[in-house]
Amino acid sequence: MAKRKRVLIVCTGNSCRSQMAEGWVRHDLGRRVEVFSAGTSPCVVHPLAIRAMAEAGVDISHHRSKGIAEFLGEKFDLVVTVCDSAREACPVFPGAKKRVHESIPDPVVYGTEGDLALGKFRESRDHIRAVIVPLIKKSILYSVSQKRLP
Repeated sequence: MAKRKRVLIVCTGNSCRSQMAEGWVRHDLGRRVEVFSAGTSPCVVHPLAIRAMAEAGVDISHHRSKGIAEFLGEKFDLVVTVCDSAREACPVFPGAKKRVHESIPDPVVYGTEGDLALGKFRESRDHIRAVIVPLIKKSILYSVSQKRLP
């Protein structure tokens, strides 16, 4: 089996968007991708992110919020920023072969509890799966397999 590609997903707090993206990538691409997430200003994994992902069958309750400093010096095939402020604050990872950005709306702006907030976390969860997983496939997985086509 080929070596798994290494992906780092970065947002500001590493509390919801990057955590949900890490969960989806591990769930959908885990045999081909080794995924990590981090924040430029880490805090805690948001309970509504955990709940929204659990509703979709993905357990991120064991995740912890990590700072990007934990990953400086590591080699990645791809670094993905999922919020504009993280894109601006994210340091250059000299070992990263590629860097892409996809801005995902922050569900925390709708509050931290209640039906509206949970609904926004669900929207972000679904948007992340629909956009980030294919972005990663296209950026580092499909490019390799397409080269083998006649």
